[in-house]
Amino acid sequence: MFSMSDLPRIPFADYIDQFVDWLTLTFGGFFDGITNGLAGTVNGIVAALGVIPSIILTLIFAGIAWWISTRGVALFTLIGFLLIDYLGYWQPMLQTLALVLTAVVISIVIGVPIGIWASQKETVRKIVTPILDLMQTMPAFVYLLPALFFFKIGVVPGVVASVIFSMPPTIRMTILGIKQVPSDLIEATEAFGSTTFQRLFKVQLPLATKTILAGINQSIMLALSMVVIAAMVGAPGLGSEVYSAVTQLKTGIGFEAGIAIVIVAITLDRITQNIKTKKTRGNA
Repeated sequence: MFSMSDLPRIPFADYIDQFVDWLTLTFGGFFDGITNGLAGTVNGIVAALGVIPSIILTLIFAGIAWWISTRGVALFTLIGFLLIDYLGYWQPMLQTLALVLTAVVISIVIGVPIGIWASQKETVRKIVTPILDLMQTMPAFVYLLPALFFFKIGVVPGVVASVIFSMPPTIRMTILGIKQVPSDLIEATEAFGSTTFQRLFKVQLPLATKTILAGINQSIMLALSMVVIAAMVGAPGLGSEVYSAVTQLKTGIGFEAGIAIVIVAITLDRITQNIKTKKTRGNA
């Protein structure tokens, strides 16, 4: 009886391996430059934050939370970061924060312009949408395989995988926010002779800011969710502490490191959620 296994097998895996090998040989210098740049950025952030005493840096974080968000978030930040310091996870927390910050900034710098472009050009949107679907549905572990070939063991593959995993919400929400601008406002700007540039930066982007910030908030959470997976390829931080605890069956240490990750996640989530609200109250 005929079955699909009787058909000649197309060696897709071999083709992919050959393509990755070609990229590595051809653009090795380029990938080395990216590796040095990203590693230097992450290590620089950790070194800069590490110079400041933990107590003072905690007060600074709490002050930023109060200024950007609310007093309740500031109080949670103060207590939470003091707890992280007390448990002995201050340095891993800084490493995790540096990794997440680097990944999110790259996601914003790349994602927002792509979202703007896709919102203005239907052809671009049709090309970008299936790529975003692929990025969001592919298991995160798959990102680590080519990242390891291109960027070796360390923090850089973790940053690259976090960028790929966390970028889609920023792009999607940028497109959505601009598309949701009422059509009558667009027609009014066209009637007054506004250029595409003026309409975009004076009408569409200001009205889409809240939606774009929601996308950035999701990107931060997704980047933070990658810290444990990034630890599997040598990225330092709280994820490394959790991964080490899992491999050694140390439940208590894993729980402590997990609590630290939750504190950082809640703090970043509440701050980014309240940026627009705070700004609106300040302008009122």
